[in-house]
This record gives sequence, C-alpha cells and structure tokens, in this order.
Amino acid sequence: QVHLVESGGGAVQSGGSLRLSCAASGFPYSSFCMAWFRQAPGKEREAVARINADATTTYADSVKGRFTISQDNAENTLDLQMNSLKPEDTAIYYCAAAPQYYDGSYHCYDYSFWGQGTQVTVSS
Repeated sequence: QVHLVESGGGAVQSGGSLRLSCAASGFPYSSFCMAWFRQAPGKEREAVARINADATTTYADSVKGRFTISQDNAENTLDLQMNSLKPEDTAIYYCAAAPQYYDGSYHCYDYSFWGQGTQVTVSS
C-alpha cells in the first residue's frame, strides 16, 4: 500500500524559509517520478517542483531560484527547501508520485499517489 506522508509545514513571515519532507513507502521509490504540488484557497492545484529517477528537476516559474527539490533514494524521502517565501506561496503542499518509464529518456505517467498535504502559511 502506497503511503506518502508530508511534514515540515508551518507559518513563517515573508522572506523566511521552510523545509518540507515526504516519507514514502509501499512502492519502488527509485522507479517513480516524485513531485511537490500546492493548492491555494480558490485556486487549482499546481505543480511546484518535480524530480525524475535520473535526478532531472523542473520548477514552476513562480518558485525558480527560491525552491529546491531533492530526494534520498536510500531513505525514500523527498524534500522541498523553500527560501525567500512570499505570501503568495501560502497553500497546502502535497507530495505526489507517478510511475515512470524509459524510452531513451524518462517520462512520468499521471501522478496517481498523493499525501495528505501540509499547510504552509506566509504572512506579510
């Protein structure tokens, strides 16, 4: 059974930092794409950062240069270091996993496994 459990959310002031962690279990972690999504009140869920098995990372334009995604395949953990936080970063942050395949390059299927989310609140 797939389990994704986020931790590390909280409330900070603008300009502050937080580090989110996701503990994964129940699936072959190193064979999956991993990502952080977020959903703010009244807005659609959006991808914040993704990392593939080859450690290729992608970021939403709104967080480039401020957020860093990383993973530890030995510990099956996914982290998101968030610096220079802004009020618009306020949202529930979700860890997600997607099976991936390789056809010369890595591709991800749909993100079908989700954690319960952790709240991040940034005050001005």
